[in-house]
Amino acid sequence: MRLSQLFGRTLRTAPADAEMISHQLLIRAACVRPLAAGIYTFLPLGYRVLRKIEAIMIAEMEAIGGQQLWMPHLNPAAVWEATGRWHTFGPALMRVKAQGERDYALAPTHEEVVVELALREVESYRDLPKLIFHISKKFRDEPRARGGLIRLREFIMKDAYSLDVDEAALDAFYPQMVQAYLNIFARCQIDITPVEADVGAMGGTSSHEFVAPHPQGEDLFMACQGCDYAANVEAALFVRDGQPPADLEPLVKVATPDCKTIAAVADFVGVPTRQTLKAVFYWFTPAGAAEADGRFVFTLIRGDLEINETKLSNLLGGGALRPATDPEIDAVGAAPGYASAIGLTVAAAPDQPGLLVVADESLTTGGNYVVGANETGFHYSGANYPRDFAVTLIKDIAQADSDHSCVACGGRLLAQRAIEAGHCFKLGTRYSLAVGATYLAEDGRPQPIFMGSYGIGLDRLMAIIVEQHHDADGIVWPAAVAPYQIHLMHVGKGAEVRAAADDLYDQLRDQHWELLYDDREASAGVKFKDADLIGIPLRLAVGARGLAENSVELKWRRQADRTMIPKTDLELYLRTHWPPA
Repeated sequence: MRLSQLFGRTLRTAPADAEMISHQLLIRAACVRPLAAGIYTFLPLGYRVLRKIEAIMIAEMEAIGGQQLWMPHLNPAAVWEATGRWHTFGPALMRVKAQGERDYALAPTHEEVVVELALREVESYRDLPKLIFHISKKFRDEPRARGGLIRLREFIMKDAYSLDVDEAALDAFYPQMVQAYLNIFARCQIDITPVEADVGAMGGTSSHEFVAPHPQGEDLFMACQGCDYAANVEAALFVRDGQPPADLEPLVKVATPDCKTIAAVADFVGVPTRQTLKAVFYWFTPAGAAEADGRFVFTLIRGDLEINETKLSNLLGGGALRPATDPEIDAVGAAPGYASAIGLTVAAAPDQPGLLVVADESLTTGGNYVVGANETGFHYSGANYPRDFAVTLIKDIAQADSDHSCVACGGRLLAQRAIEAGHCFKLGTRYSLAVGATYLAEDGRPQPIFMGSYGIGLDRLMAIIVEQHHDADGIVWPAAVAPYQIHLMHVGKGAEVRAAADDLYDQLRDQHWELLYDDREASAGVKFKDADLIGIPLRLAVGARGLAENSVELKWRRQADRTMIPKTDLELYLRTHWPPA
C-alpha cells in the first residue's frame, strides 16, 4: 500500500477528551475515528490490525474443535423473553421496535440464539459435544462509554459456545478454552492475569476473567502476594481474622451524641472500628420484578469492612439493590445512623415472617461489639451474637481489600486496577432449562444441554495491545498483529532515489512481504515521525547515501539503532530475522 493512497491521515495531536494512551495513539495513527461516544469507524490501518487479531482467534478456536458460524445481530424479543433476559438484562439491552409493533433486541451477546439453535439441531448424545463460535458486532447501551475502544456501545466480539452432555463434560472441556485464551493473549504479546469472577448477567455456575493490569482500568481485582490466587473484587474471598472473646461483657446503653459514622462512634467509645458492627440498609428488587414487589434488607458487617453488593445480590437470587430511604428504615423500627438488630423481630429464614437480616461472616470473628441502640444519640456496648440479637443469614457479603488474608495460603492480598480482556462462563443449564433444550441420553431419557460461553472483544484487545506496546513516539505493534510488516520510504531528493525505492517496493511485494510505502514528497523528519507513530515493526529507508553504497537503512521499531545493509543481503536478512524477537 502506498501511503499517498492510504485512506486516513495521521494527526500531530489527539482529541482533548482522549485520556487513555491507546485512545490518543489509535486516533493519531489513523487507525480509528469516532462517529459518536462509544461508536467508532476502523480505518484501513486499524481494520488490518483487527483482521490479524481475528485470524489468531480463528486459529486457536479451530485448534480445539471450534466451528465458525454467523448469527444475526437483530434478535426477536421472543428468544430473549424465553430465557427471561428481556426483562432482567438491564438498561444495556438495546431494544428496537420494527413497524411500530414488533420488538427486537440488538444482540449484546448470543446465548439466546445459540440455545435456540441447540433446541433445533441437537437431538441425542451423539450430537454432543460441540463448540461453535462467531466474530461479529455486539451492541450495549453503555451509560458511560469511555477510554476510546475500552468501553463501547458498538463493539466486535469473538464469542464461543460449548454444548455438552453434563456438568462433568463441561468441566473437562473448560480448561481447554482457558488455555486457548491464554494462547491468544500470548500471540498478541500482552500480559494477562486470569482471575475468578462473578457470573453477572450471564448467569451460570462460575466464571473466569482475563484482565490486563492497568492504573486506569475499570475492573478491580485482588491478587495474592504469596500464591497464584486472583479474583475479581466482586467474587474475591478472604479470611476474616479475629476470634470471639473469651468473656462476654454486659450489654450497656451508651450516649453517643452526634456519632452517626463508624469512625465517630469507635473514636467516642474508645474501641477499634473492628469492634463495631455496621448496619447497612437496602431495598432489593428481584430480577424481572417491579420495585413494589421488592423487599427491605438489613445487613450487618464488622465496622472495618464494607458490603460487597454483588455478593449480596447473588445471595438473594439476583436483582437490583438500592439504598433504603430514612422512612423505610424508620418503618422497620430502626434508627438511621443508630441502628442494630437488637430489639427487632428478625425472620428465622428468608421465607419466614419478620425482618430479613443478612450478616457477614465477620460477625463471628469478634464480640463485645458496639452497635446502634435504635435510638438517636445512643449505642450499645458489649453486644454479642446470638445472645443479644438474631440474624436470618450469616454469609460472605464482604468486599476484599488490600492486606486482607488469602483464603488459599494466608498471604496478603493486593488490590489492583485492570482492564477486562476476556471472560469464560460455565453456564450449565441456565439457558437450556429455560427453553427446554434437551438431548436424548443413551437410556432414551431427555437431559438438559450444558453450555459454556466464552468472549473476547477484538477492539478492546486492540486497545490493550497499544496500552502495553507504545513509547513516547507512538505505537509499537507486535509483529503478529501489525497492520504491515515493513514501512518503506524514500528520503531525500532526486528521481534516482525515488526510482530505487519504487523498485525495492516491487521487489519486496514479489517476495510476499506486507509493505506500507511512504511515497510522499515530504521531509525525512515528517516520514520518520509518521513511521514511529504508526508503529510498524521494521522501517526501511532508501536515501542518496545508501544508494551510492547499494544499501538501504534498516531500523526495527523497538530499537534505537539504525543499520545500513546491502540490498543484495536484504532478502536473506529479512527471512532470518522475521518475526522479530
